Amino acid sequence: RPSRPGALPEQTRPLRAPPSSQDKIPQQNSESAMAKPQVVVAPVLMSKLSVNAPEFYPSGYSSNYTESYEDGCEDYPTLSEYVQDFLNHLTEQPGSFETEIEQFAETLNGCVTTDDALQELVELIYQQATSIPNFSYMGARLCNYLSHHLTISPQSGNFRQLLLQRCRTEYEVKDQAAKGDEVTRKRFHAFVLFLGELYLNLEIKGTNGQVTRADILQVGLRELLNALFSNPMDDNLICAVKLLKLTGSVLEDAWKEKGKMDMEEIIQRIENVVLDANCSRDVKQMLLKLVELRSSNWGRVHATSTYREATPENDPNYFMNEPTFYTSDGVPFTAADPDYQEKYQELLEREDFFPDYEENGTDLSGAGDPYLDDIDDEMDPEIEEAYEKFCLESERKRKQ
Repeated sequence: RPSRPGALPEQTRPLRAPPSSQDKIPQQNSESAMAKPQVVVAPVLMSKLSVNAPEFYPSGYSSNYTESYEDGCEDYPTLSEYVQDFLNHLTEQPGSFETEIEQFAETLNGCVTTDDALQELVELIYQQATSIPNFSYMGARLCNYLSHHLTISPQSGNFRQLLLQRCRTEYEVKDQAAKGDEVTRKRFHAFVLFLGELYLNLEIKGTNGQVTRADILQVGLRELLNALFSNPMDDNLICAVKLLKLTGSVLEDAWKEKGKMDMEEIIQRIENVVLDANCSRDVKQMLLKLVELRSSNWGRVHATSTYREATPENDPNYFMNEPTFYTSDGVPFTAADPDYQEKYQELLEREDFFPDYEENGTDLSGAGDPYLDDIDDEMDPEIEEAYEKFCLESERKRKQ
């Protein structure tokens, strides 16, 4: 059919690709060359969170403790309520110890001004450390800090002296407690573990500024172990294992410095209990594992102070990983043999040992690899035809 004047022939008219679902082309009208792109504004979501929302507490968390302690103990009816509130707070949030202990000690210095008040403070901390699971370590740290920062020192003794007196009261009934009923033994075990934590954490500063541990606690722990092993019930033995895992390495080091063999006696007693006592199989396994732990130096690894290069004289396993060679007669020899050098030199001089090869494996004979020589360089006919078609097609596309 006749075309309109000025129109391109149909075969040369440019083709327009239909718009895809991803490329939306805006409609153009006759009045504007190009329409402005439409901007889609996402709806704004309004948050329901509020800065005035009440503070969140996990279920079971006690929020009775507030920051009112910063104002001192005046906000509490009694000193014991203030101290108990702080102890409960430490139990629930042990990580706050470093940031709040200084303020707590300063407050106590203003409130604990009598002998009775100091006695009450010691008793509250002792009860918390021996009645609340997992508070024995925190209680020992608290006792150590207060022993150095409480200024009150009445005639009856300072904080550390009163604390040790309170522990001695429980210590003196150790034999009866170790053979008492289940409730009595459980309370006794809590005291034993708290005393172990005190031995590790309670620092005593000498006149020259040196820091030592309380020797009285070292002696006490030895006697407490005797009481536990003398009554080899399962829970008593489990308590002894826990105490030795906690303090065994420190106790043994201290005894060795004094030339004592107390740890050897304790290990011997454990072995006797395993052989003779009527404890459960699981407890016997715990005791044997403890003996194994002690034989490995309580799991401690000490690096050697000086490095020594291994030699045949100081290392019996020096030649363990050395290769084995064979003489021309088929006799094996290693670097440990006295005439190793002569035999090895003879081995190197044998002409057929590495024929026509350098050290890096390069072939010097000029001959090709027998395996590679067998490979045919010709293509398979089908592969060759496909390759030619690929080359022709690539050349055609390049010219276009």
